[in-house]
Amino acid sequence: MSGFGLVDMAMRRHQFRPDALIEVLHKAQESAGFLDEAVLLHIARGLKLPPSRVYGVATFYHLFSLEPKALHTCLVCLGTACHVKGANEIMLVLSNRLSGNKDQISLKSARCLGACGIAPIVVIDGEIKGKQTVQSALFNIQQI
Repeated sequence: MSGFGLVDMAMRRHQFRPDALIEVLHKAQESAGFLDEAVLLHIARGLKLPPSRVYGVATFYHLFSLEPKALHTCLVCLGTACHVKGANEIMLVLSNRLSGNKDQISLKSARCLGACGIAPIVVIDGEIKGKQTVQSALFNIQQI
């Protein structure tokens, strides 16, 4: 069996149907912890999809990761309400602060987390922090 054995089994189980892309991506990430370029290309070939479509789906959903997971995760919502209330500035400051610490904390963004009433939102290790400012987001990061 190739290095993509579990991925191949998932594609076979779904009869290599292109509409099984999300399920196959989940299985690939479950087996390796993240989705690298080689597995994305393998899935594209197996499901007879353009690599751009596979990459587009993998980058659209925030649950997929193209890099190995860090010890902790920080997710910043960049949806409209969060954007209006300063999420871009939070993301920029956190990105600068965490740039040399990628093994410890991975910084990701999401298009919308659906909790606009408490915007801007930062999710740290699965815990939702609402009404964040740059200062409160930095404080929360320092606490992990």
